Amino acid sequence: MKMEKSLSEYMKLSEKLEIEKHEKKIKLAFLSSFTITGLPEILKTKCNEKQISCQTYLGSYNQYPQEILNLDSSLYRFNPDLTFLIFDLRNIFGEHFFYSSDLKPSQKKEFIIEKINELKNLFEVFSNNSNSKLVVSNLNVPFYSSYGIAEQNSEFGFHEMISYFNSLLKELVKKSDNIFLLDFNNFVSRYGEENIFNYRNYFFGDIKISLNLLPFFGEYLMSFVIAFLGISKKCVVLDLDNTLWGGIIGEDGFDNIALGPQPPGNTFYEFQKFLKGLSKRGILLAINSRNNFEDAIKVIREHPFMILRENDFSCIVINWGNKVQNLQEIAKKLNIGIDSLVFFDDDPVNREFVKKELPEVTVPELPKDSSEFSNILLALNDFSSFEITKEDVKRKEMYLHQKKRLDLEQSSSNLEDFLKTLDIRVTIEKANNFTIPRISQLTLKTNQFNLTTKRYQKEDIEKFNQSENYLVCSAKVTDKFGDNGLTGVCIIEKQKDTWIIDTFLLSCRIMGREIEKIILNYIIKEAKQNNVKTIRAKFIPTEKNFPIENFLPSCGFKKINDYWEFEIGKLFSAPEFITLVET
Repeated sequence: MKMEKSLSEYMKLSEKLEIEKHEKKIKLAFLSSFTITGLPEILKTKCNEKQISCQTYLGSYNQYPQEILNLDSSLYRFNPDLTFLIFDLRNIFGEHFFYSSDLKPSQKKEFIIEKINELKNLFEVFSNNSNSKLVVSNLNVPFYSSYGIAEQNSEFGFHEMISYFNSLLKELVKKSDNIFLLDFNNFVSRYGEENIFNYRNYFFGDIKISLNLLPFFGEYLMSFVIAFLGISKKCVVLDLDNTLWGGIIGEDGFDNIALGPQPPGNTFYEFQKFLKGLSKRGILLAINSRNNFEDAIKVIREHPFMILRENDFSCIVINWGNKVQNLQEIAKKLNIGIDSLVFFDDDPVNREFVKKELPEVTVPELPKDSSEFSNILLALNDFSSFEITKEDVKRKEMYLHQKKRLDLEQSSSNLEDFLKTLDIRVTIEKANNFTIPRISQLTLKTNQFNLTTKRYQKEDIEKFNQSENYLVCSAKVTDKFGDNGLTGVCIIEKQKDTWIIDTFLLSCRIMGREIEKIILNYIIKEAKQNNVKTIRAKFIPTEKNFPIENFLPSCGFKKINDYWEFEIGKLFSAPEFITLVET
């Protein structure tokens, strides 16, 4: 089990926090049918560890229906960004927790449907009166059943009732854009019902998550914070010796390293399988190893039990340089931030060196026992996302294409010649149901080439797109090496004679190809057709968006008071080597 601080430690640490000191901010509300004292303090502290300023609101004990239905409640006045609604089996089932056998199967189903409809009403009231995303828990299926071992042979027994409730709740949540499911049943399965629930705590203070496991529950809730803020990690960087295989290739040799389906190599064999699964959902893999390149690459290319092959890695750095410099090189080659990396290395000296020099990098503690590696990987919530888009799944393929572009760029005499050979095509289309999730994701994650770094959830983009006062567009970029996917976004606020650029961004994957000028040219053309005279924009500087700092003046915008302005009558030259496709 992952090491965690105690609840008392979290309580002490939370008292010393400076709430407003971080750029990223979030307001969390907690509603529950049982006692969760200490959970807000845990989340505050965990947020602070990730450089997030967090304010919290804890609802009154078992008053969640009243807090939601009373539109003047403290909950609505707090105006949270994320609201956790955590209820439990005894609260939902009442006396039927003990006596469900008194009901006929049809009555049991009617009872469950009635409870789901009650919750549906609460969800609708909350959604209509709050901009907060709502995260609701399902119910855990306990060991207990009054039927005993006959439970499995019963027609619509107690456990089946709970599963039916969970399935209906899941379907209800799936129909909403701003409600998400907290899989409490899965959490109990991971840590064990007897560890989470004990009768002494329950009878003492209606505590249904033991105090020593409450921090682990808080870690699970942090997954939703990470997804909401769009700060999930993009790349796992891996050492090789005693990390992806057992032993040291330079000393033990190709035939003697531990790797395969049998002990002692099966721990590494399975760890690689879990990494491959992450890769298939869009998380990049990279290598950072102090090794002889030829020895190490031979294992990757030829070892019969190597799950991860050369093409599974978006970047491979194998040399005798230090790990910090190698991580910086990997981030540069992949054109992602250092804070997008998770670093796995069995050597505690290397881990400590990286943590000290690059505190933005997530560095899990690895024990000497390699059988724990997979469990540590699975416990990480750094890859959390509300939705996995088509671009996420294709990310590895896109970065392989990017490597080919870099190789061509290095062989070209100048940048313009290189760009002309790429055969770039930019397809711009107005937002629709298929592109809105990715548009939201880009606003949440893009830091470098982002004019205002305004962050928008999916439902925000939907509201913009439904309004006559906004234009929301996306840009897809392809070239001779392949498809970069949806990698550009612009959101325009339309006023009578003036259009204001609310959001203008490009993914780091396509920076440096003048694609931004094609998108701006599209905006200017649309503005002309709508008899607009002026386009206005603001550049809001952050620690990371300096790549877009000179974009507006370089395109002919003039600074007037707080805005940069472009007169539509002015000539604007778009790059001729890019083909624009409008849909």
